[in-house]
Amino acid sequence: MHEMSITQSVVDAVVSRLGDVAVRSVRLEIGRLSGVVPDSVRFCFDVLCTGTALEGAALEIDEPPGRAACRDCGCEFGIDYPILLCPCGSANVEVLAGRQLRIKSVEVA
Repeated sequence: MHEMSITQSVVDAVVSRLGDVAVRSVRLEIGRLSGVVPDSVRFCFDVLCTGTALEGAALEIDEPPGRAACRDCGCEFGIDYPILLCPCGSANVEVLAGRQLRIKSVEVA
């Protein structure tokens, strides 16, 4: 489960930036094409925050949809699964959004 190491990196980044300041909430953005399972991140977050300044912090996750553009027909379309096919049938597409994984905000006490 790579979500454990990803979540550990999030916790480490917040702790290294804020030290012992108590954290109330963390907001993440996990794109639907990122390959990261938000429910797994939620589980890991609760486990990994124990004994840190993030213990008891709320985790909020935004899941922006994927967007892609077809290089053949020029169509721009939404996509929420990793099979990258344009409605025209072409697989010659460029992903425009949906792969992001970032810390959007942290609220401290």
